[in-house]
Amino acid sequence: MGVIGWDIGGVHVKAARVTDGEVARVALRACSIERELDALPGVLRALAAELGAAPGDRHAITMTAELSQRFRTKGEGVDAILEAHEQAFPDADSAVLDTAGNFITHAEARYAPLDASASNWLATALVVGRRHPDCLLVDMGSTTTDIIPIVAGEVVAIGRTDPDRLASGELVYTGAIRTAVEAVVTSVPWKGGIASVSAEHFATTGDVHVWLGALDPASIEVPTADGRPATRPFAGERLARVVCADPTMIDGVGLTRIATHVAAAQRRQVAQAIAQVAGHHPGLRTAVVGGIGDGIAATAAREAGLVPLLLRDEWQDATALAPAAAVALLLAAHHG
Repeated sequence: MGVIGWDIGGVHVKAARVTDGEVARVALRACSIERELDALPGVLRALAAELGAAPGDRHAITMTAELSQRFRTKGEGVDAILEAHEQAFPDADSAVLDTAGNFITHAEARYAPLDASASNWLATALVVGRRHPDCLLVDMGSTTTDIIPIVAGEVVAIGRTDPDRLASGELVYTGAIRTAVEAVVTSVPWKGGIASVSAEHFATTGDVHVWLGALDPASIEVPTADGRPATRPFAGERLARVVCADPTMIDGVGLTRIATHVAAAQRRQVAQAIAQVAGHHPGLRTAVVGGIGDGIAATAAREAGLVPLLLRDEWQDATALAPAAAVALLLAAHHG
């Protein structure tokens, strides 16, 4: 028997299967909870099949999808996500990781939904802390960046809920793919001067990093801002629209100036948050960086004065799905 770990987000479902205490396989599928909630049970079953799940496997769940605008409250969201899992796996032995690091039942999660909300960062931190007892975990995903202090093997984050984590700097709402350009900068270089940016969600950080070669277009599973492919030529067209231009009005040099400016601003934002969190723990010198944006996070960590270590070197492909792998590892260890 194994353990299936789930990280059910608002636009991605990430899954991992652990057997004999090791991550055997990982898988990911796009699923917009806001528009496709009814499809979630089928997505869960498909991912389980892709992982080679067995009937006796236990399931460990973390989620962030409860924040979706589909739900009026997080309690409503937690209930809907758990109901989808129950529809997919009605006989599964399943547990939810709470924000204190404990595994709780579905009923307990429904009773205290804020305890079950957005605990995925904690799963990763608890596992990373076993090997790196004194570090800052910097995990940049497609949408957000987690910055988690670990001291003497203990997670010492100030915040546990998303609002408290935003206030502490331990959650930065910027990611490698989905963040709108206008959420990062208010102006960009244009013809030797500067131009204000449009606020029409014309382009995202995924376009920025694809244009600059820092991100593989194949890694982008979610729809782009205009629904066209995530290739570099289309990324350039979307970036042109940041200043209300089109491809006939700007060349590759101009696009690179815009993309470089946005990428640098995003790195500064993450670096400032890293410095803010690290300032509470001056003994920390190392940043363990993971997620699909680990290269961006590593540069930000250097700019903040820390030495980055790539989680990818230890977790290989699982680094982009770290919370799913981590929660499975935690439940496997919990049951011995």
